[in-house]
Amino acid sequence: MLQLSEIWIYPVKSLAGIPLEESKVTKRGLEYDRRWMLVDEKGVFVTQRKYPELVLFEPKIEGTFLSIYHKDISKGSVRFPLSQKEERLLTEVMVWEDAVQAVEVDEEVSAWFSGILGFKVRLVYMPEESERKVDPDYSISPDDITSFSDGFPFLLIGKSSLDDLNSRLEEAVSIRRFRPNFVFTGGEAYEEEKWREFTIGTLPFYGVKPCGRCVMTTVDPEKGVFSGKDPLYTLSTYKKVGNKVIFGQNVIAAQEGLLQIGDIVNIQKKNPVV
Repeated sequence: MLQLSEIWIYPVKSLAGIPLEESKVTKRGLEYDRRWMLVDEKGVFVTQRKYPELVLFEPKIEGTFLSIYHKDISKGSVRFPLSQKEERLLTEVMVWEDAVQAVEVDEEVSAWFSGILGFKVRLVYMPEESERKVDPDYSISPDDITSFSDGFPFLLIGKSSLDDLNSRLEEAVSIRRFRPNFVFTGGEAYEEEKWREFTIGTLPFYGVKPCGRCVMTTVDPEKGVFSGKDPLYTLSTYKKVGNKVIFGQNVIAAQEGLLQIGDIVNIQKKNPVV
């Protein structure tokens, strides 16, 4: 039996994640997932690929607010409403090759991040009217959109896949290295990469593309530093397609609704080849 065992959101792109018992599936991803993002003075997204210390910022949903704490409690915290309803000036920001309309959350919030990081950044929010299209080569519908994620609304990884990887490593790593939205138990290692059509609970999903992995997997989520070549190097020795190291499956939802830990996963159709 395949069963949903973990649900994660990452409200601010490249900051730490939040484990949930249940979450709402929306067309652009899980509710609140990567709707915020840090950008530099040129409006270009900032990630752990260059600044691993970003993982030391820890978001928490507290009532109707999103609070951001730092592992070093002496650095304080900030909070702001989850719902950004007041009129704000739209600005264009870049995430990969995509130009996206966003709004700055608050100048004081941006200043807090800038002070800790040591360079000027702004925290921006993707409002409802801003729509970022999924790559049409992999979309199910022309209307498929995503948030500030790297490219797709959801990422799915099997616990068996992580267990198999850890059996090959000198030092085991946690699922946090790979920033999934959904983790499931049961089944064979890496089988999710072949899933094409499946349901979690009653909600239908499409697996559209195995997830290419990068140097972010080598960031220690507890220390906020690069920890060496693994797990990326070990993955590269047996999980490579072309020049991409893969781990996990990028997913698009066919319907909005609610998911919770314990939901059963059923596979309807698999891709013949990964």
